[in-house]
Amino acid sequence: MAGLVIAFKDFNPFAGIWASDWVGFAHFARIFEDDEVIRVLWNTINIALLQILVAFPVSIVLALMLNEVRNGTYKRFVQSMVYLPHFLSWVVVAGIFTVFLRGEGLINTVLGSWFGIEAIPFLTDPAFFKPLITLQIIWKESGWGTIIFLAALAGVNTSLYEAAVIDGANRWRQLWHITLPSIRGVIVIMFIIRLGNVLDLGFEQIFLMLNPFNMDTGNVLDTYVYFKGIQQGDVSFATAVGMFKGAVGLVLVVIANRIAKRFGEDGLY
Repeated sequence: MAGLVIAFKDFNPFAGIWASDWVGFAHFARIFEDDEVIRVLWNTINIALLQILVAFPVSIVLALMLNEVRNGTYKRFVQSMVYLPHFLSWVVVAGIFTVFLRGEGLINTVLGSWFGIEAIPFLTDPAFFKPLITLQIIWKESGWGTIIFLAALAGVNTSLYEAAVIDGANRWRQLWHITLPSIRGVIVIMFIIRLGNVLDLGFEQIFLMLNPFNMDTGNVLDTYVYFKGIQQGDVSFATAVGMFKGAVGLVLVVIANRIAKRFGEDGLY
């Protein structure tokens, strides 16, 4: 952690961390002055919002669906299938999507031979980048994300469902008035944790899907730090960007936690 002092210095690898000149908050000021950083930050926020609004609820819906399955063997089989992508590396996931979505890939082959549609540039058209990244997150991590929600569902008092059946409540009423309120606290906590990583999209996934055609749309803070800090050697500025990400995550967690407590939830702390 002491190495973060680089963000406040004009780091010189020959002089070392402590002998490098102090520049104060100059690198942090560059974050808001550089047009490229603003664009990269906007890309990061857009993808993060897509993941929160689209990918995060998928785990909840999937857990609710699995909870309704009464056949134990079938339920365990489905759980295994949706957990499996989590154990694949992003290199494998990117390879699978590339094979399916490239110009002569399976998807375009089917669209062309069956429907007469010209090849769609899924991998090079910037308009497809953000939905594609979100789809990868859903496919790879949604199944794994159901574990905590299924554990919360297992703790719901079954007598509540029995009383609801006696009162004439159907499955949808039971879901709305018993199941969701019972796991609302867990959903809030997981949402707060997710907000803490709102600017941390993961370097590997984005980097593997980037190419010269979608760079303007797909370059995010994680990859920007790599290009700026490693390839161009601007270590101090890259460290400042990393600290900025952490500070934003901390502020969002504190705000979300206070809002949760205002509405009567336990919150994260």
